[in-house]
Amino acid sequence: MPKNSKVALVTGASRGIGRSSALALAQHGFDLVVNYRSHGDEAQQVVQDIKHLGGKALAIQADVGVRQEVENLFDQALSHFGRLDAVVANAFYAIRVPFIEMAWADVQRVVDVTLFGVWHACQLGARQMVKQGEGGKIVIISSIHAEVPFADWSAYNMCKVGIIHLGATIANELAAHHINVNVINPGWIDTPGERAYYTEAEIQAGGARIPWGRLGTSEELGTAVAFLCSPQADYITGSVLRIDGGLALRKN
Repeated sequence: MPKNSKVALVTGASRGIGRSSALALAQHGFDLVVNYRSHGDEAQQVVQDIKHLGGKALAIQADVGVRQEVENLFDQALSHFGRLDAVVANAFYAIRVPFIEMAWADVQRVVDVTLFGVWHACQLGARQMVKQGEGGKIVIISSIHAEVPFADWSAYNMCKVGIIHLGATIANELAAHHINVNVINPGWIDTPGERAYYTEAEIQAGGARIPWGRLGTSEELGTAVAFLCSPQADYITGSVLRIDGGLALRKN
């Protein structure tokens, strides 16, 4: 591996924002660890797409809600690439259920993946970057749900708030190591996950209510991730970047 090669690990990288983030990072010279849990064929396609861009990539299955699996993920990544320069904590799990009806097992699963999964990825990534002593980048994908209390998403909303404060805290702690930690709050983004909840007609109607007039794209999020992992963002840490087409500005 050339000495100037950089390696990024993206959780939940087989689809949506994670996929676009991995591809954008590859376009900016990173080799990639493509984490996935259940979409193996799509993860392998991401690997092939990265190779077509001239990069190296490895798909590794791991459930980020299980600490041991995340430890194995990082062990495999480091065994293969030998270093780690950026982590994008993107993977999440959400259930859309009214608060009084939500089963406790479902709450626990949302928290395990959406909150603790971010903790695991960020902590293990930070440990390796500190060990290397060359700085690094951590980007956490939160959500506009951390700012707007949308009904029927109580556990998910709670976790997204938590990872914003987690990001700020570790940014404070890791600044001395020149490890940048930033958070992105996407608005309503057109991803496969969203289309599991909404019909095409609902997506079109919902997009029309956003001030910008449409849903965002995962590629727009990937561009932001790549910027925050670039040298141009070296003086940005502890920040929250909202990318929502003005959704949070709505009064109704």
